[in-house]
Amino acid sequence: MSELTLLILRFGFLAVLWVFVFVIVYAMRSDLFGQRVRKMREPSAAQSGQAGQASSPFPQNAAAAAGGASAAGGAVAGAAATPAPAGKVVGAAATNTPLPSTHPPTPAPQSKIPVFTPLAGSTAGVHPRATTSNAHKLVITSGAKAGTEIELGVDPLTIGRSTDSSVVIRDDYTSTHHARLLNWNNEWVIQDLDSTNGTFLDGKRVTQPTAVALNTPIKIGSTSFELRR
Repeated sequence: MSELTLLILRFGFLAVLWVFVFVIVYAMRSDLFGQRVRKMREPSAAQSGQAGQASSPFPQNAAAAAGGASAAGGAVAGAAATPAPAGKVVGAAATNTPLPSTHPPTPAPQSKIPVFTPLAGSTAGVHPRATTSNAHKLVITSGAKAGTEIELGVDPLTIGRSTDSSVVIRDDYTSTHHARLLNWNNEWVIQDLDSTNGTFLDGKRVTQPTAVALNTPIKIGSTSFELRR
């Protein structure tokens, strides 16, 4: 290959390289600054006036109608500015005053308390419902913490594996936030918090907030509780 051919190839390669560099720079410039936006020329005043006259089929009638409307508005404003006699104003206000209702007010509906229906043969029906006045402690009757007693107040108690629970139970059948024992109209109610294995009251799975009776077993995982005096 001759030296002239090599020289031509070198210049051709440099030209292609510079074209590639310019293409990259142009693309980066478009990305950074965007493309130029051309402004539309605004129509002149004469053109806009001609366009307005062309769009209105009855220009003279429209002006006359506008003048009539302004005159009517002035008449209405004058009538409104004229004060009416005091007796007539008082009479009109008296007709708009609502009369007192003779019907007694409807009492607000009381909050619905969930009802616990014990299973057949269950002893829960013979025990009174646990309230803040007759239930004073939560006793763990079975499980790893059997014999533990927790004093009851009026605040709700959360039960689960989480360390922020009021009653922490660590077994494979208890969820992180398993159930909650809450005070509802001065009655203790058990609520399942969408646990995996469920919460059982006297052998029946809890599907909604359910009132708890005294000395009735509440089973969560492998642990059982009872509300006692």
